[in-house]
Amino acid sequence: MNPASIGKARKLFLDIRDLYGHRKNSIQAVVAPPFPFISEIERLSPSQRIGLAAQDVFFESTGAYTGEVSLSMLRSVGVNYVIVGHSERRARGETDDDIYKDVQIVLKNKTTAVVCVGEQVRDNQGNYFGVVEAQIRAALRDVKKTQLQYVVLAYEPIWAIGTGKTATPEDVREMRLFIEKLLTDRFDRSSAKRIRILYGGSVKKSNTENLLQTGEVDGFLVGGASLRPTEFVSILNTVVEHVKKYKST
Repeated sequence: MNPASIGKARKLFLDIRDLYGHRKNSIQAVVAPPFPFISEIERLSPSQRIGLAAQDVFFESTGAYTGEVSLSMLRSVGVNYVIVGHSERRARGETDDDIYKDVQIVLKNKTTAVVCVGEQVRDNQGNYFGVVEAQIRAALRDVKKTQLQYVVLAYEPIWAIGTGKTATPEDVREMRLFIEKLLTDRFDRSSAKRIRILYGGSVKKSNTENLLQTGEVDGFLVGGASLRPTEFVSILNTVVEHVKKYKST
């Protein structure tokens, strides 16, 4: 629920857009404003140089579901990405079955689902791997290989969200490898490689490069830093430079 008004949302997006510039590069930047602001943000980015995401979706297409927002509504205002199963939604009662249904409707309509997974706490026995595995298996149940181009996984350890704590790059890399193996077992190696894996959890400019280099993530699900234009664009710029360096080696 940030920012608090359409005026503040407009200013935030324009600041990000202007700082980011008009250059072409090989990364995809996406913003996910609150529902009431989506149409205005879409108007300010007609070229979709900065993509548009929704923070949630309801799995039914139409009907008497007061307060819910369908995918067709979101698509009609320019949304191409939907965050599914964010930890805050799970904490408010969203179940694995709800998330499965959301994923199904999003992929059916060839829209990208950013599926969030992550543990509440880390234990010395490694039980948190089982938590993440169960979430992924439930969300991707019945997903076909041909739909994987529309699947993004966002690993967001709940204990790191909004706390200032960040999983170490080594921990993130370990989880990335675990998720890749899980996806390979579920589909196959080449199919698993098509799924981008993001990290979310107190992401900021100072830890971005290390998470990319050592953590080997494909990008980020940015929270609080996205409300600070200079910080957010610095994160984007770091990713751009990382990709340039990677492509040149």
